[in-house]
Amino acid sequence: MASPDEQKRRAAEAALKYVKPGMVLGLGTGSTARHFLEGVARLAHEGVDLRGVPTSFATAEAAKQLGIPLTSLEEHPRLDLCVDGADEVDPKLNLIKGLGGALFREKIVAAASKRFVVIVDESKLVPRLGTRAPVPVEVHPFGWRTAAKALEDLGAKAELRRRGGQAYRTDNENHILDARFGPMKSPAKVAAAIDAIPGVIGHGLFLGMADVVLAGTPKGVRTLRATRSP
Repeated sequence: MASPDEQKRRAAEAALKYVKPGMVLGLGTGSTARHFLEGVARLAHEGVDLRGVPTSFATAEAAKQLGIPLTSLEEHPRLDLCVDGADEVDPKLNLIKGLGGALFREKIVAAASKRFVVIVDESKLVPRLGTRAPVPVEVHPFGWRTAAKALEDLGAKAELRRRGGQAYRTDNENHILDARFGPMKSPAKVAAAIDAIPGVIGHGLFLGMADVVLAGTPKGVRTLRATRSP
């Protein structure tokens, strides 16, 4: 049986069919996105004209090591395609992202892209967002406890993310509060309430953004497509 990592690799390989010569790509962050980076690097080494906009310092460094030409949103404010992973995907293709810490830049890059393709293993498919994963909320260090209290007032259990005993810092030098709401009946209402909290820089609810989700399974890759309301 295919391991979760092999399922991720299969999804990443399937995403390469959306890549065309001359594209400027949004390059995601995380273990699944790393498989996609390796595929993009193969294409680049074969002479395919591609450039990427990384969503984190880690992705930028990995892309450089793999030989992927990089650019920026300043040079290319409209991207052709973004491929990234997710921590949860619901039946409407709403997402929770940000356990890797890059949610702020990931959302900007995804929103700047003509098409957003999400690659996951099947364990990330859930009936409702919040079933297993918390909602990462990036907050300014000034007054983060006040933001945490506001999240708790919304019904979440908010915990400051730490690494090595210290408060985790994003690439933007902010903190992350991991807010556990449990399964959410209305992610849109939760997102709006989080957005209204002073000090919040961004959050990991990516609603109505994904065009396609490629889910690796032991038997292959499932393709899930978004249905947009008229």
